[in-house]
Amino acid sequence: MTAATPPGLPEQPAAGPTELPVPDTVDVREGPEVAHELLSLLPLLGEWHGEGQAAGAEGDHRFGQWMRFAHDGRGFLFYESRTWRIGVDGEVAGADQRESGFWRPRGEEEVELLVASPAGLVEIYAGTARTTTSWELVSDVLARTPDHPDTSRATRLYGIVDGALMYAIDRAAGDQPLRPTMSARLERIR
Repeated sequence: MTAATPPGLPEQPAAGPTELPVPDTVDVREGPEVAHELLSLLPLLGEWHGEGQAAGAEGDHRFGQWMRFAHDGRGFLFYESRTWRIGVDGEVAGADQRESGFWRPRGEEEVELLVASPAGLVEIYAGTARTTTSWELVSDVLARTPDHPDTSRATRLYGIVDGALMYAIDRAAGDQPLRPTMSARLERIR
């Protein structure tokens, strides 16, 4: 683990200065100017780290999480999330969920989220930026591979409260009611 890696966060490979010929930045003070249409999403920009709780077929469990929102000067945010299970002893018990996608503002209050996971689920959400620190999203399209559990609809609620990024994801199978799937509290690390 490097000195720059927060406790509980798996070490990330160092990005070389010539890795990409175009910038991919998480800081509004470096790289290209932030596109005007991103103002409703600007508070998300950066890297976040924390813990949460998940429910699933294998039972409830705690997880650690690293999340990143970056921009390259165009009118969307790149989104990436990695989670790892935390055992009852508080130690990292192995890799868990991973997903990536794009947040796309549509006007002053509308926002879209496109997200995919290697577990076999692709989700498209539409929603609103209720303020500049709260986003409520409802699934518009869900597509899953044959081996992914049935998922018919989902909601995501994100908010920044006292400087922390908090979120909750609820999902439903078939015509069942929505059920809590994941929630976490993350602190900005960069």
